[in-house]
Amino acid sequence: MMDLLLKLWKTLRLPKLWQLKILRMVEDQFLVGVTGVIFSKDNTILLLKHTYRKVAWGLPGGYIKAKEHPKEALEREIEEETGFIISADTRYKIRTDRDSARLDIVYIGALMGGEFKASHEVSEAGFFTLDTLPVIRKDQLILIEKIMRERNEGSREDMS
Repeated sequence: MMDLLLKLWKTLRLPKLWQLKILRMVEDQFLVGVTGVIFSKDNTILLLKHTYRKVAWGLPGGYIKAKEHPKEALEREIEEETGFIISADTRYKIRTDRDSARLDIVYIGALMGGEFKASHEVSEAGFFTLDTLPVIRKDQLILIEKIMRERNEGSREDMS
C-alpha cells in the first residue's frame, strides 16, 4: 500500500505548497518553543507568574516564529511579556513536552536590563534562589536544579 502511495505522490508532481498542505493534514504536528533559565547578576533565577497556566509560576519562554532564530525568539518573548532585556547565551538542551505536542529548546542566559511591566500573559516576575523558589512544575524544578548543580561544579573547577 505504501509503495502505491509513494508512486502516486511522485507521479502527481504537485507544487510544493500543495505537498505541504497535504502533509500537514495527514502527519502529526508539533510546535517548537524556547525556554530560558535566566540568571541575574547575583545568580538568582527569573521566574514569571503566568496568567494562563495551572501552575502559575514558571520559567519564561514562548514559541518561535517562522524565520526566527531560537535565541531571538526567547529574547523577544521575554521582552514582550516583561520588559526585561536578556541575552540567551548558551543552548543547553532540546526536550519534549510530554503533555503537549511541543519541542522545546532550552537556553541559559543573563538579565541585561529593563524594568518589569505586566502583560496579558505575565502578572508578576521575580528572581529566586534555589531555596526560595515558588511552586513550579516538577520538570522545570529538575531542570533548574541540574543547571545550578552544573554551574556550582563549574565554579569549583575554575577555582582549582
